[in-house]
Amino acid sequence: MKRKDTAIVLASGGLDSCVTVAIANEEYELALLHINYGQRTESRELLAFHEIAAYYNIPGERILIANIDYFRKIGGSSLTDLKIPVQDAETDSKGVPTTYVPFRNTLFLSVAVSWAEVIGAGKVFIGAVAQDSPGYPDCKPLYYEVFNKLIVAGTKPETRVVVETPLIFKTKAEIVTLGFSLKAPLHLSWSCYKNTEKACGVCNSCYLRLKAFKDSGHKDPVKYE
Repeated sequence: MKRKDTAIVLASGGLDSCVTVAIANEEYELALLHINYGQRTESRELLAFHEIAAYYNIPGERILIANIDYFRKIGGSSLTDLKIPVQDAETDSKGVPTTYVPFRNTLFLSVAVSWAEVIGAGKVFIGAVAQDSPGYPDCKPLYYEVFNKLIVAGTKPETRVVVETPLIFKTKAEIVTLGFSLKAPLHLSWSCYKNTEKACGVCNSCYLRLKAFKDSGHKDPVKYE
């Protein structure tokens, strides 16, 4: 049997990244990257990551956990600055929410591409969703088109790494449905921006998750306050 090519998946432990892991697992040998960046729910997200990695039997040499603590020092986001409250969901807002972490995905992808060059991975998967793009500029399709050009310009001539965004045009409900069809361990994922015990149910991430499960006709296995 031909050995599968390796793909790195940026795995936060959230719903979208969990389904992205399941998608990549269909065709590739997985390497999982998790980044601690001083976010409020860092410990809970790390737990979710470890449980998802165990679910897919990822060996230690294909797991990388990076720490970027300066996001908390920089601040500017309610995810990393405890003085800024996490907003409740604002379903009609088109502005950038307080939970936006300045230029975060660029740093995450840079770590992933660095690792990909070393281990020979040809793909980097990230669970970006364009539905989030009115608030998050680094979730827009154009951003990833530009980043892939940056990889070509900024890596060795023989490097062939492409960032893949398999969920970019899907709705959250479609993502949940796809997750169930791929037997993704959605019960292990964590989406809440505020809490580490029971999900708050009112932040934007919880709202989108709850709505996605409801719209897809599935029950969310996560416990809420």
